[in-house]
Amino acid sequence: MSQTLTHLRQLEAESIHIIREVAAEFERPVLLFSGGKDSACMLHVARKAFHPAPLPFPLLHINTTWDFRELLEYRDWFAATHGMHLIVYTNEAALADGINPFDTPTPKYSAAMQTQALVQALRQGGYDAAFGGARRDEEKARAKERVYSFRNKQMQWDPKNQRPELWNTYNGKVNPGESIRVFPLSNWTELDVWLYIHLEQIPLTPLYFATDRPCIERNGALIAVDDDRMRLLPGEVPQLRKVRFRTLGCYPLTGAIESPAATVPEIIEEMLVATHSERQGRLIDYDEAGSMEQKKKEGYF
Repeated sequence: MSQTLTHLRQLEAESIHIIREVAAEFERPVLLFSGGKDSACMLHVARKAFHPAPLPFPLLHINTTWDFRELLEYRDWFAATHGMHLIVYTNEAALADGINPFDTPTPKYSAAMQTQALVQALRQGGYDAAFGGARRDEEKARAKERVYSFRNKQMQWDPKNQRPELWNTYNGKVNPGESIRVFPLSNWTELDVWLYIHLEQIPLTPLYFATDRPCIERNGALIAVDDDRMRLLPGEVPQLRKVRFRTLGCYPLTGAIESPAATVPEIIEEMLVATHSERQGRLIDYDEAGSMEQKKKEGYF
């Protein structure tokens, strides 16, 4: 007798299928793991795809050196607990040039510390496929991107040159030097991710849960003061606010939201009535020159 899968189990089965297809088709896949909720969810599904065997590919984190401390602690804990091979890469040349989120224009900072760093890491490792936790509901450029996102020899994306993916059939053929980015969670929504986290009891960094954090208001966003490197403007005084994060990036460029939600069920309740994208907290998305589509064309995941 056939069994009807629930919505979440259908999404999980689709993601497992995608991950296994890539592992079978490509020589050197790698999974991008930042420690955020989406990459944690994707990694959980990937572990299920190959259980009881270990993952047949390593994890890669692009470290800008401005990540939240609690996020890095969680990243290291998760990788160590589950015996993962974690590779951490930083664009040392950009770091030596003094690129930072305060003195450098946001598009230039993002290009150097995220896009160029990712391209360098993938080339250095010889990876021909990279799993990412992006979802179509996050942002308009991601909404039109395929599950298999093809990149040319310069690792650039051409939104006008995408392959059809009819009936969940994926064409993974690439020419020498070309590669793909793969998004197993493409068809998931933010609510789906939180429901799955609740169903599977996936541990997350505390940053997603509301608590009192020292914050300043800047450019209409609540910025958490995560360490003593945060540069305060004249008149800015950190104040304790009960906040959490829907999305996580470099802490000086990531806005928190005021919220009482301190548990996964409470966050799910918030998601049921949310009217804005989670990426409203990413200040790097506000510059037209640093738009998501432009960054993807340059090599961003």
